[in-house]
Amino acid sequence: MKFCFLVEEQYRHDGMPVEVIRQLAAWGHQVDVLRPGGSLLRLTEAVQTSSHDAWVLKTVSGGPGLTLLEAAASAGLTTINSARAIRGVRDKALAAAVGLSHGLPLPVTYAAALPELLLEIPESEYPIVVKPADGSSGRAVHLVSSAGRLAEMLPELAGEGMLIAQPYVPNSGVDIKVYCVGDELYATERRSPLHPDHAVRERRVPLSAEIAAIAAQVGVVYGLDLYGVDVVLGPNGPVVVDVNDFPSFRQVPDAPARLARAVLSLASGATPGATAAAQPSLGAAPVPLTAGKTA
Repeated sequence: MKFCFLVEEQYRHDGMPVEVIRQLAAWGHQVDVLRPGGSLLRLTEAVQTSSHDAWVLKTVSGGPGLTLLEAAASAGLTTINSARAIRGVRDKALAAAVGLSHGLPLPVTYAAALPELLLEIPESEYPIVVKPADGSSGRAVHLVSSAGRLAEMLPELAGEGMLIAQPYVPNSGVDIKVYCVGDELYATERRSPLHPDHAVRERRVPLSAEIAAIAAQVGVVYGLDLYGVDVVLGPNGPVVVDVNDFPSFRQVPDAPARLARAVLSLASGATPGATAAAQPSLGAAPVPLTAGKTA
């Protein structure tokens, strides 16, 4: 098969997706790499003459790669994940609205184009978590204790564009990160960005049926096949606090091979995990049966 990987400058030497590309090449597949942020592209030619079986994007939030992926999708080319799904989770305000409307356990979410508008949030909602609607990798995420503290932070928040704010979900300071690779789920725990002094070693952990069902439903709601879900265990149960397309997949065993197998399955239109017989069987815990990606 033939693939086009769109790789932003930040990820040119990153294990994800470099190791996935190497694995696909080692299995005899052709992989072309485009650098949307570091190359002059003949955009129409790149899309209209494409003979690739699928296009795959690894991009930073707000990076130019998503535009190119959307152009490929508009020309009827297969993309992994879908451009529409990526756009839906990159906008955290939109992602919250969509998730809440579909019954996912997300916090109440406020959105504001200007940071000073967040001062209208009722005092009863504090403490709150404030972050950019287009943020990623924990950038500019703040735990704000009061409206007075928020007022002091307004200059710092200026220039971040659309902001979202959510009531803080009391938790132990540990995030559970669930990675979905096609039809496989893997859970890890790590320190919350809101608790940088909390000593937690990132490691794989057992995945409860409740969190597995939530993570699988995230894929259905947003239309994603390769993604990550950040969950915290609050007083009333698990709460989704973030969704990422094509994350790092840290702590996933044999991650490059598993990702490569999933890409092959998705590109061929097969059920994820049912790749060509030439690839070795790796095995993994399956997504719950409620997780058919039909949305």
